[in-house]
Amino acid sequence: MPKTTRVDASVDVIRWGAFDASFPTVAEIDSGDTVVLECLSGGPEVMPPRESMMAVHPVLREVHAKTPRLGAHVITGPVAVNGAEPGDMLRVDIDKIELGSDWGFCGFRPLFGTLPEDFPYRRTLHIPADRERMVCRLPFGPAEGGMELPLAPFFGVMGVAPPREWGMINTKEPRAHGGNLDNKELVAGTTLYLPVFTEGAMFSAGDGHGVQGDGEVCINALEINLTGTFTLSVVKGGGAHDPILRFPRAETPTHYITMGLNEDLDLAMKQALREMIAFICSRSNLSDADAYQFCSLAVDFAVTQTVNGEKGVHGKLKKGLLF
Repeated sequence: MPKTTRVDASVDVIRWGAFDASFPTVAEIDSGDTVVLECLSGGPEVMPPRESMMAVHPVLREVHAKTPRLGAHVITGPVAVNGAEPGDMLRVDIDKIELGSDWGFCGFRPLFGTLPEDFPYRRTLHIPADRERMVCRLPFGPAEGGMELPLAPFFGVMGVAPPREWGMINTKEPRAHGGNLDNKELVAGTTLYLPVFTEGAMFSAGDGHGVQGDGEVCINALEINLTGTFTLSVVKGGGAHDPILRFPRAETPTHYITMGLNEDLDLAMKQALREMIAFICSRSNLSDADAYQFCSLAVDFAVTQTVNGEKGVHGKLKKGLLF
């Protein structure tokens, strides 16, 4: 019978800004079990002023005071999945995502974002979020008093431990292990597939986003506390179609998604395309040339984000067109 393990946010289960295969686990589960991770977001420099009456999670203030800041994001984990070994694939079913606060923030600062030369100053907005109506209210827009945006929460960071030889790496750059993918398609009801590089896979999540556009151009989405429910399953050897999964891949109720990650956006596009060609060929009788042309006719490629050092492109193949 599958079990559910809950990991509440605390300084003992949170890492600030880093992935490392040597981090101790915060929980161990069996393949097919479910884990609930409470995830927090933001450093002290982006917290709302006390006069705003926006409540800051008490654990987040404790993290600011006690947890070493090694990089960009506050993440919860890692969770070990028994039986996972290098060369396997971790299937991450995103069962549920709940808002963990009534506000989020969106900002930019000098030297970061897609247009740092146009916006060489700091600006941070603290944006109220309505958990019941699942909307946020921006302080600008066509309507008096601002405008509402529907929320579509997802985790910007979901990843396994990187290869041990990489040592400690910043959460900022997404890589083969996943991490800061910032892919807005990864909402509740979708599945993320990650290559496994260490025993136990060592899954972590964080960087909650309430809503984001493709590109995430100013550097932030609506950064917000989220609690995620994930079912983690080990696929031995990658399964029949993926004897070795090299990069993250995803599946929504309507599409298959491949991803490309590179400092050069053109090379990220090439990677996403090559991954899609390989994916199509592994599941059909199409040749690589057939798949290349099919991608030009029927697969949509989008810029995932342009602000993480390693830029992202994702390809979307609609289900039912080929398989």
